[in-house]
Amino acid sequence: MYSMFDQLASVRLVPVIVIKDVTKAVPLAKALCEGGLPCAEVTFRTPQAADAISEIAKAMPDMLLGAGTVLTPAQVDRAIAAGAKYIVAPGLNPDVVRYCQSKNIPMLPGVCTPSEVEQGLSLGLTALKFFPAEAAGGVNMLKSLSGPYGDVKFMPTGGITQNNLKDYLAVKSVFACGGSWMVKDELIESGNFAEITRLTSEAVTMH
Repeated sequence: MYSMFDQLASVRLVPVIVIKDVTKAVPLAKALCEGGLPCAEVTFRTPQAADAISEIAKAMPDMLLGAGTVLTPAQVDRAIAAGAKYIVAPGLNPDVVRYCQSKNIPMLPGVCTPSEVEQGLSLGLTALKFFPAEAAGGVNMLKSLSGPYGDVKFMPTGGITQNNLKDYLAVKSVFACGGSWMVKDELIESGNFAEITRLTSEAVTMH
């Protein structure tokens, strides 16, 4: 069940990307791979998300490609049809979790409280997204959550930067982090893929 999460754990850092122009999707994915991160979470924050996932999946079938900000079963269907290999959500909606389980696609729902962690455990999940990481108490909150829930692995996302990445990755329960500083909107929109590759490469050497 967690082979996908094992793969993400081997990468350690998942670029969280927002694509407004589908023509930028494949060059962006190539820039990430060239920088040493053959993975991405394409968020369903724009109408172009499914098309972007589809373009990347066709061009780069080996990439660890996920869909983020997935809020409904209908979005799950669109993400799977486009070629997403895993699903990420900002919160924990039991209906969406169960729907993903029925489709046999790995899902990382977002949690930031003990009650939400327990809800995840009750659904059979032992890998969860910690979101919004910095706003929800950062590394200290994550360590506090990890104490009573020793079997749970987390992917903190939200406010992760090159300045605090190492602190998060040093927490034993963290298998990977989600970050977007290497894929800022202005870099994507201006087509500055060389800078994205440079920032990605720099991030990879940090951990």
